[in-house]
Amino acid sequence: MNKVNNIQGLSYVGPEDIVPFENNPFEVRDDEEMKSLIESIREYGILTPLVVSRQGRRGDVIQLVSGHRRLYAAKELGLQVVPVSYVTMTPAEIEIAVVDSNLQREHILPSEKAFAYKMKMDAMKHQGYRSDLSSDQVGPKLESAEMMALVADDSKSQIRRYIRLTNLIPELLQKVDDGQIALTPAVELSFLQEHEQRQLLDEMGRTDATPNLSQSQRLRIFSRDGRLSPDVICAIMSEEKANQKERLRIPVDRVKKFFPKSYTTARMEEEIIKLCEAQYRRRMSREAR
Repeated sequence: MNKVNNIQGLSYVGPEDIVPFENNPFEVRDDEEMKSLIESIREYGILTPLVVSRQGRRGDVIQLVSGHRRLYAAKELGLQVVPVSYVTMTPAEIEIAVVDSNLQREHILPSEKAFAYKMKMDAMKHQGYRSDLSSDQVGPKLESAEMMALVADDSKSQIRRYIRLTNLIPELLQKVDDGQIALTPAVELSFLQEHEQRQLLDEMGRTDATPNLSQSQRLRIFSRDGRLSPDVICAIMSEEKANQKERLRIPVDRVKKFFPKSYTTARMEEEIIKLCEAQYRRRMSREAR
């Protein structure tokens, strides 16, 4: 039985009695930001109540709507109860609220945005929004994307691009998260069939290269025309790109232990460059003395 206590107008519920949103596209990461949140709650408590909604036929399921990171922190601290605020919502409304509340986070991976926008779009379709018109790069136009753009930092066209990423195989989508493949080329690759994406992934591993926009567009055209064979993929990926003529390659496994778990490959690269620049300035300063 769920234990709910009303204290001074607030409801307090045991963390274990709250059901996290099952299909949450946003990962709750045990990173530096989480450590800071845990320390803040340890010192000051949970200042903003979690938002929950009673679900189930008898209303006996306390479904979490907003506050997944706070709930995680509360469990880590072993709190007996957490403050909650009840709202009345349908399952579709909960999905929309989960997306809207998490889009305000500072660090969001492209894959998280992709599945979040798709989930919200599907929920809005259930509420009667149309999604049957046309668009250039990303196929079917989503009128609901216009509604989403009103409460998001991304434009409606950018929202459509993110949604296209959900058609990528997990390994390619991970490369987008890691900053190895940019968003626009990734959208083009999302039109490839699954077996074509896997052939491309194999070729990327063999050549240690990622497709740029021009290559991705040609891969999409060959796929559309039914002519994208492994030989064609090899020919396109073997082209020498200006920015790949001379590269310093450091295996991620050799350096990732020096960075927080939440750091992407691109962010690691930025930090390494900053450290090199700082070392260079110190050396030049010593030589100038």
